[in-house]
Amino acid sequence: MKFSVNWLREFVELPKNPEEIADLLTRAGVETANIETRGAKIDKVIVSQIIATARHPNADRLSVCEVEDGSGVKRQIVCGATNYKVSDKVPLALPGAKLPNGTEIRKSKLRGVESQGMLCSAIELGLGSDAAGLLISSPEAKIGAPISELFPTDAILNVEITPNRGDLLSHFGLAREIAALTNKKIVGQAHRLPSEKKAGGAPALQKKGVTISSTRECPFFSARKIDGVKVGPSPQWLRAKIESVGVRSINNIVDISNFVMLELGQPTHAFDADKLNGAINVRLAHVGEKFLALDGKTYSLKPDNCVVADQQRAVGIGGVMGGEETGVTESTRNVLLEAAYFLPASVRKTARELNLPSDASYRFERGIDPDMIVRASHRAAELIREIAGGTPAKEVNVAGDLPSDPPDVSLSYEKCDRVVGIAIKPKQVDEILTHFGLKKTSAAKTMKWKIPSYRRDLQRDVDLIEEVVRAYGAEKIPGTDRSRFTPSSEADRAHDLESRMRERLVARGLFEARTSKLIPRSVSAFSEGAVALKNPLSEDHVALRPSLIGGLLGVLERNVNAGADSVAIFEIGRAFIPPAGKEERHLAAMLWGKVDPKPNWRTQARRGLDLFDLRGALEAVVPNLSFRPAKFPDFALAVEVYSGERKIGFAGQIASAQSTAPSPVLAAELHADLLFADGGSTGKFRELDRFPSITRDIAMIVPEEISHATILSAVENPKEPLLERAVLFDLFTEQVGAEKKSLAYRLTYRDRSRTLTNEEVNAAHAKIRERLRDDLSAELRE
Repeated sequence: MKFSVNWLREFVELPKNPEEIADLLTRAGVETANIETRGAKIDKVIVSQIIATARHPNADRLSVCEVEDGSGVKRQIVCGATNYKVSDKVPLALPGAKLPNGTEIRKSKLRGVESQGMLCSAIELGLGSDAAGLLISSPEAKIGAPISELFPTDAILNVEITPNRGDLLSHFGLAREIAALTNKKIVGQAHRLPSEKKAGGAPALQKKGVTISSTRECPFFSARKIDGVKVGPSPQWLRAKIESVGVRSINNIVDISNFVMLELGQPTHAFDADKLNGAINVRLAHVGEKFLALDGKTYSLKPDNCVVADQQRAVGIGGVMGGEETGVTESTRNVLLEAAYFLPASVRKTARELNLPSDASYRFERGIDPDMIVRASHRAAELIREIAGGTPAKEVNVAGDLPSDPPDVSLSYEKCDRVVGIAIKPKQVDEILTHFGLKKTSAAKTMKWKIPSYRRDLQRDVDLIEEVVRAYGAEKIPGTDRSRFTPSSEADRAHDLESRMRERLVARGLFEARTSKLIPRSVSAFSEGAVALKNPLSEDHVALRPSLIGGLLGVLERNVNAGADSVAIFEIGRAFIPPAGKEERHLAAMLWGKVDPKPNWRTQARRGLDLFDLRGALEAVVPNLSFRPAKFPDFALAVEVYSGERKIGFAGQIASAQSTAPSPVLAAELHADLLFADGGSTGKFRELDRFPSITRDIAMIVPEEISHATILSAVENPKEPLLERAVLFDLFTEQVGAEKKSLAYRLTYRDRSRTLTNEEVNAAHAKIRERLRDDLSAELRE
């Protein structure tokens, strides 16, 4: 938001240089992005008045104006603008003037007609970005006066206000912050937060004439009738102030409303009272209701949009924008002034759904000060009385109740010192918080502080400590020794395990992907039942993902479309399990395509990635991994994944209907938190073997339905003390009979305390062969 330094000086004593103000605010956490220099201190540019105009004889788009410059000599100026009328006062650059854009003005002929200067637009004088026409000055401007008198030199601070600091979205609010940081007092407060006597007597608040049907979206609404207004151009001082911060002048009534918003932070709106039909009712929009806004566009409203309505139609979108049908025009004689409190969440949702951001919605979304609503209404009524000659009504019609004050917050000096890291005197802590508008309600060791209505962001003791640090100065707090030992926490261990998982999967040739936790509205097999967001930012981000596989499928599709011939990816991230949205950390992996070519004695062709490749990748991170057959509707081939006897996820080949890839897609999704609970797949180390091993091979023919796991179980159980490991090294199904297969295993025997004899190995090997015959009816091949 832009702030005028000259305007801020009306409230508080400021440092001399704008750069010092910017540094002060930035150090206090209110960052100033840049500083602009405004004003029109340009030699030979004066106020002139157009007294006659005619079309250019040789150019359709030009006109010839006769202007008075205060010297008694009329000047002829050729002009290309069309937004003026006779009697308007406009800036005139005399011959010899040099404009900010480098243009030098001299007498010249344009299409054969002499021009004795140039009439200027705002952009040519460096006073704005409007290049559509001349800069029309106030009727009060003195002819012949230097343009610098109308637009004095000013510095404009472009301040980045965080969403939780809605109290800073006004000149009074920022001045109040600067006063607290510099131990200064706010000046001119009695004038800015007006004396009710100046507004035509103290107005009474009467609960009549206004009703609120949607009390959640609009807890409080006020309306004040002002009769006999004369709509016209704003006085020069008013125009200069709002235009200095980038707000275009429209007419005195609208400008007053914008001025009060920029000054006090409370948006107001003026309706043409004669165009309203009956009493005001704040309600929710009807189904299919249309609304013509002040921007000239018609919007289709939804049933949860809050509107301000008369007895026939909506006349305003609550907290966002007024309607064109009841807007103030030159013919307006009576106005109804609105000042209200709208729920921030409701305004934010409506403005985004309609794609209709406004200066008012920007403030309501961040929360306004409830105590400022009626005071801002008084201020606007006073200005309308002074500038437009209106007569404010003796009473203000209101409905609803103002939101309650924020709850008190407790703070102990001891905790303040502990969190900050140094001891700050209790008296200084009290002074700092008092300067920020807080009031101490108890004087015990643990103090209680009353929070002002405009600081609803202060909710905990650490929030108050932050205020102390901002005013005390973070630069005054010495750095601490960061080389001290800090014991690791559960979060540290989880981070280390997660990093180790990533390293191992990358070592297996997989690439890490990062996909959004928010998924689109389109329904897929892996987003069924997803928890929907109440206020989605767009149609692509409307729900929380229940699974990581859907996002990886999107990554796979983009890679396939880009011409990749194989994809191996994984992701570790959060999933949100329906229906309650329970948050879990998941690990998902996905394989597609061909294996990288390697020498193979059977064939030189590249084989496709399969479930065994997926298992090999998972073995890098899952201890005691095993697959067990399962059925899932979205998988053509599915297994449950176990770590020991604990089920930790699922895997398999995704059904072709769920993927656009031209060949099988393998995927797995595991509950990573369960792996972390077990400490992850921690490696175990032992000394190198000192005694040799002896190997024996077993080849057998078994029925096709007997799995490798079954055979391995028969080999290893009961445990043979001398058997170190058993590895499958051959498998074929040709020439062994129907529905049969041949498998060959290499068994390794070793004793760690001595060298084995052939007789000992043969005896152990014979036991295993006998078990295979008896338990599996295996036909052993010699």
